[in-house]
Amino acid sequence: MKHALEFLNPAGLWMLTALVPLVVLYILKIQRQRLQVPSTWLWAAARRDLLARSPFKRLTPQIPLFLQLAALLFLAFALSRPATRGRAIAGDHLAIVIDTSASMSALDASGKRRIDLATQAAIETVKALAPGADAMVLEAGRDARVVSPLDRDTRRLVSGLQQIRSADVEGDLAPAISLAVDRLRQLGGSRRIVVFTDGALARPDALAGVSLPLEVVKVGSPVDNAAIVRVDVRSGTDPALGTDQVQAFAMIANFGARPRDVYVTMREQNASDVLASRRILLKPGERAPVVLTFNPATGDIGQGLVLEMSPHDAMAADDVAFGRVPSGSKLPVILASAGSPWIERALRSDAKVEILPAPASDPAKAGISPGALVVIDGACPAELPANDVIVFNPPQGVCLGAEIGAVVDKPSITSWANADQRFRFLTLDGVHIAKARVIKPESGRQDLVHAREGTLIADASAPGRSATIVSFDVGESDWPLKASFVLFIRNVLEQARAHRSHGVASAARAGEPIRLTVPPQVGRVEVVGPEEWKQELPAKGGLAVLSETARAGIYYASWQGNAASSVAFAVNLTAERESDLTDRPLDLTRSAGATLTAGDQLTDAHQEWTWLLAAIALAFVLLDVWYLTRKPPTQKLAEPLRPKLPERGRA
Repeated sequence: MKHALEFLNPAGLWMLTALVPLVVLYILKIQRQRLQVPSTWLWAAARRDLLARSPFKRLTPQIPLFLQLAALLFLAFALSRPATRGRAIAGDHLAIVIDTSASMSALDASGKRRIDLATQAAIETVKALAPGADAMVLEAGRDARVVSPLDRDTRRLVSGLQQIRSADVEGDLAPAISLAVDRLRQLGGSRRIVVFTDGALARPDALAGVSLPLEVVKVGSPVDNAAIVRVDVRSGTDPALGTDQVQAFAMIANFGARPRDVYVTMREQNASDVLASRRILLKPGERAPVVLTFNPATGDIGQGLVLEMSPHDAMAADDVAFGRVPSGSKLPVILASAGSPWIERALRSDAKVEILPAPASDPAKAGISPGALVVIDGACPAELPANDVIVFNPPQGVCLGAEIGAVVDKPSITSWANADQRFRFLTLDGVHIAKARVIKPESGRQDLVHAREGTLIADASAPGRSATIVSFDVGESDWPLKASFVLFIRNVLEQARAHRSHGVASAARAGEPIRLTVPPQVGRVEVVGPEEWKQELPAKGGLAVLSETARAGIYYASWQGNAASSVAFAVNLTAERESDLTDRPLDLTRSAGATLTAGDQLTDAHQEWTWLLAAIALAFVLLDVWYLTRKPPTQKLAEPLRPKLPERGRA
């Protein structure tokens, strides 16, 4: 294994410049004090030093000097953070793919998030690139996104990696890998793709069949997790009181190896009061449904709902689901009729319909509530309203984009659209019409009921709302006397009821584009999401498209003008494959030179020596302090010389 030494903080080497003033301090002469003495014989050396003109003296080797030099050297190298790497990445061109799906937000057994482990391992890979090699960084969420194009600058690549965050989406590695293969295939030299993922893939085959050399780095250890994997909020009726009731259905799943005792609660957005709660015990691998109900007040309609499972576990994103308080169980119907009783009689066959009469000339005067069905007989609105609408017996001319022609007598029905929701479970055989106008729709696909003379019933729907044109007066036919007419009206009511329950946007999943149904005259829509996220969208023909929903939560869409309003809609994760954090095998079949590496192996290949060098520098400082403060050794004084006595001769 190749070991390369590098400095993670080269600026720390500037500490070496402190060696110069240290040496200067040792060669500078000492500034001495003038004193009067009786003789200079004992200070002859000092006198010669004072008479010298140079302020420096000769450098003499001293132990404190060497200790201090060594301490500065080791401290400078410690500040520069030297590190050795035992892993080298082969290849002239490298594509780094980071999995940013919801499971990457889960906490590992070490307490770190999987996305942080992945980005750290990717940074280690970037720093281990061979000299002259370049790399690109791609983010793999629901779709692929290029974070950094091909670049040799390690700092820019690392900066791009540090900005990557996980999203509350069901991920797919295939688009990002395909994009990486497409970009690298155009280059010469050796090429390689490195994928960093936790293995919780929505598409297990995304790593199979890759044509370029592929290395998969798996991060995170298996952990137990429970999640809300399904949610649905509907309007019902309280069996005891007979009033409207909000019914929230949630499916709770335990993906761990141990039983879980959890509480599921429901509350309104930005409110702390619990509306309903339930305790449930989940066995390992078990799924259990939970139903929470409450009776809403008038001001609760349209508010955001939060269903939460506690206590939270390793992955908090799937412990919460969101919904919206639906409208009441009764569907308001604006009936603008010229006096035909047949339509009203068919509408009243549905007990959950509230009929609001309005003048046929201007039904808007009745006040059209959001989600109401507009029924017009004998007239045509100037433009398609922001509601479902059905028009009977329109006058000759243009109506909702279709051209209404002249009257024909006794048209004979030949076919009808069996697959259309409005014509489910019914037949028009035996229906006789005295007279009707022929409709020329904008497209042949809008033809719902056809006769030999032309189209009798046509579709004029727009995104998010349905519009139906019936070209004849039902009172001049025997259709109201047959069960098919009641079935037709009931199908139209059910379609309007479904659109009303969806509100501005139908049930949406994080990461998927969302179609917003707004009034036709609205041109701009502002959307505010979780974490103060904002985006302004253009609207045309009553439709706006929100392409990015990276976070699950309650979103608010608002618009200005004559029809100014603000409505809430919910975006959820609810992805079982993302919530399953157990260890799952990866399919690397048919991939060229595919290898699987654990993320901690990349971390172990990097060894930093900062603390060791700092400890050695501290040891030299302590040794210097000890040397300067030690007690000098005591020397035994020599015995004084005695004068030699003269020898005396013998007497």
